[in-house]
Amino acid sequence: MKILFVGDVVGSVGIKAIETYLPEIKKKVKPQLTIVNGENAAGGKGTKEPDYQKITRAGADVVTGGNHTWDKREILDFIDDPKKNILRPYNFPGNHVPGRGYLEINVNTKKVYVINMMGTALMQPIDNPFLEADKLLETLDKDAIKFVDFHAETTSEKIAFGNYVTGRVSAVCGTHTHVQTNDAQVINKQTAYLTDVGMTGSYDGILGDKKEPIINRFLTQRPNKFDVDEDGRMQIGFAVIEINDQTNNARSIKNYVITPNNQSFLN
Repeated sequence: MKILFVGDVVGSVGIKAIETYLPEIKKKVKPQLTIVNGENAAGGKGTKEPDYQKITRAGADVVTGGNHTWDKREILDFIDDPKKNILRPYNFPGNHVPGRGYLEINVNTKKVYVINMMGTALMQPIDNPFLEADKLLETLDKDAIKFVDFHAETTSEKIAFGNYVTGRVSAVCGTHTHVQTNDAQVINKQTAYLTDVGMTGSYDGILGDKKEPIINRFLTQRPNKFDVDEDGRMQIGFAVIEINDQTNNARSIKNYVITPNNQSFLN
């Protein structure tokens, strides 16, 4: 099985990049399952239903979330809709959090779980993702492919989590930091791992936002309002994971970024 995973969609440029590139990527990759992190789609923070619809119409089967999941109240209108494959991090505390933290999908008769987890290092306080993963994985079908979008700030927490669940899940791909890392690997010939899949948004901004307010923040140490760079050129970060359907172990993981200066993947 091939799984295509696309990194954080940021603003209208990110949506445009999804609409432009995702169909072409899918033609080339021919994935059986396509997952997109859409937590920044609505103006850089949160996801509204029109954003979800655009991402899925472009070819996403599942849309995952992160720490900005609740930033647009409109998500409460559709996150509980069982017909919509949208996730929020599983380890938000409490029993009354809207939405789902994982999703079961049948792909060509093969059961696949898509799981959304969030880290706690330098992030808002939520339940421990390591312990919550232990509890969740105990309840899931052992003979199933399990893909985890691990939304976290620090590379150390992401790498630690990837190693912690090795052999129990098929893949762990990190999101949130918006810069693709170059450490794609299959740990112990079992679990595909990438610290961060990168961003889908403005190539000309800083992490998808306009440059000037961010630079000014570093110059003055004063708070600034960050605005999404909606006028920049498009980039899209993604990974392609191949998984053995019989063993549920990963065979390979490759990471890519398409930018205005690097269109080689499409050639």
